[in-house]
Amino acid sequence: MNLLIAEDEKDIRNLLKLQLEQEGHSVFAAKDGIEALEIMEGKTIDLAVLDVMMPRLDGFNLLRKIRQTSNIPVIFLTARGEDMDKILGLGIGADDYLVKPFSMAELLARVGAQLRRNHEYSSQNPQTFSKVQCGSLCLDKDACCVYKNAALIELNAKEYMLLKYLMENAERVFTKKQLYKAVWNEDIYYDDNTVMVHISHIRNKIETDPKNPEYIKTIRGIGYKFHKQSEIRL
Repeated sequence: MNLLIAEDEKDIRNLLKLQLEQEGHSVFAAKDGIEALEIMEGKTIDLAVLDVMMPRLDGFNLLRKIRQTSNIPVIFLTARGEDMDKILGLGIGADDYLVKPFSMAELLARVGAQLRRNHEYSSQNPQTFSKVQCGSLCLDKDACCVYKNAALIELNAKEYMLLKYLMENAERVFTKKQLYKAVWNEDIYYDDNTVMVHISHIRNKIETDPKNPEYIKTIRGIGYKFHKQSEIRL
């Protein structure tokens, strides 16, 4: 796999490159966000590990630019551990967030997990039913797209997988931990903020009134469920 590291601290950048190459990956290292974008213009990247605080172009703005053209897994690796920074990072499309100082073993495990999930998402097997229609929403499994009133809804990979899981299990109530395990395929590093941010992001895209959702309902003290309204499988 081709991995991108964007990290302005040379020692950390070199250590990450060495460790990930020992795992069998091809690693391209950048000292700032501008250099990272230049690498992505010439290389096919499968996953990116981004620092937040970098010169010229910081990690948040780098991710925004990446998300204009790519849904590759992105892991933030940063000294900024405040909840608002995590929520911002996840809200603009990050898939994971690791705070310095970090365990190299944990980072390698998270990289491996993200690559496996992305591969499974990209090569998912055809389903018995290719489309699920719930009210004005239509989820097309073959195309991995969601439409509302025939208009395409722009979702990143995790948002699509989370909405797909909820729609396929309509009216079933899930805890945040159950959703995290189902979509992120792990519970060791469970963080309920991740699920909450993704649910909020999906609601902003599919609900007429995100504060009074008709599709993704909050079950107070438990978690969430998808209200199927009139469901049609095609």
